[in-house]
Amino acid sequence: MTFHSAKIDVASAAAAHPAGRLPVLPRPNLDWTPEVEAATAHLYERVARVIPPVEWPFHAPYVKAINDIKKTRNAVILAHNYQTPEIYHCVSDYIGDSLQLAKLAAQSDAQVIVQGGVYFMAETSKILNPEKTVLIPDAEAGCSLAASITAADIRALRREYPGVPIVAYVNTSADVKAEVDICCTSSNAVKVVESLGVDTVIMVPDRFLAQNVAAQTKVKIIAWHGACEVHELFTAQEILGFKADHPGLKVIAHPECPREVVEVSDFSGSTAAMIDYVRKEKPARVMLVTECSMADNVAAETKGTEFIRPCNFCPHMKRITLPKILDALLDLREEVIVDPAIAARARVSVQRMIDLG
Repeated sequence: MTFHSAKIDVASAAAAHPAGRLPVLPRPNLDWTPEVEAATAHLYERVARVIPPVEWPFHAPYVKAINDIKKTRNAVILAHNYQTPEIYHCVSDYIGDSLQLAKLAAQSDAQVIVQGGVYFMAETSKILNPEKTVLIPDAEAGCSLAASITAADIRALRREYPGVPIVAYVNTSADVKAEVDICCTSSNAVKVVESLGVDTVIMVPDRFLAQNVAAQTKVKIIAWHGACEVHELFTAQEILGFKADHPGLKVIAHPECPREVVEVSDFSGSTAAMIDYVRKEKPARVMLVTECSMADNVAAETKGTEFIRPCNFCPHMKRITLPKILDALLDLREEVIVDPAIAARARVSVQRMIDLG
């Protein structure tokens, strides 16, 4: 399955883009040495609760090399909440959800952006940072949700429902963003839908997000049939079983989960809202109904809370690793190129959302 829409030609991109004028750097020594141990000790403290000491000598040389090379490259690393702890806590410059990361990158003076996430996120970073070099450590890091809809599908929806505005979740390709009226995130979807001032809206591509939005608004929602392969696996029966087995458990679900899962949870919100809930409420026992690594990342910085993990991994997020990040920085490989005409149109739908505040 092909997950991304913009074809990458690394050789031609390097010749035509500022990245082509940046030197390829020599490979650093990746041995576990006393110098590496000392230089990364403060970073290991951040992840000691979730990464065993026996594993750190394998991560630490990459962590040090990446952090050193970032300075040479004038680069920043954006780490989505689903990245593994050694990436999220030890080499990233910005952490958060995909749109938040792209906006933060736009505020940076860095010339090179390395996207710790999946391909549509790198496209969004490029859309909002057209003059910067955007790299993705693995161009095959796709997304089942983004792959569930194409620009041609959007055009077909417009023919089927003339005059009905289309809202696209940011978890979509640049091609799709270029065809819709406005984008949304899981945290602002209701606000975006109601801002259009109409009685019917089409929401793509996540049917579960659409169902959860429909439960919070009087606007009629016409939903596409896509779903996240991680979140659609959760069931209400599973959640109720965890609650029965763990008295006092607070269950926090992502809005990409099925409606019945959200209904039996104690709270539902975006990844940022889920993290804020744990930080503010400090529950004694909590379960994050989302991708596994986010629980690790929150647990690494949260004392006094026990995390129950119904572990569903995103195989695409896990394609991003420290060795691949290092290769991207050294060789400027896998540069993300979005057709300027598509990027300009996609930027309009993203900016309309941003302008809502």
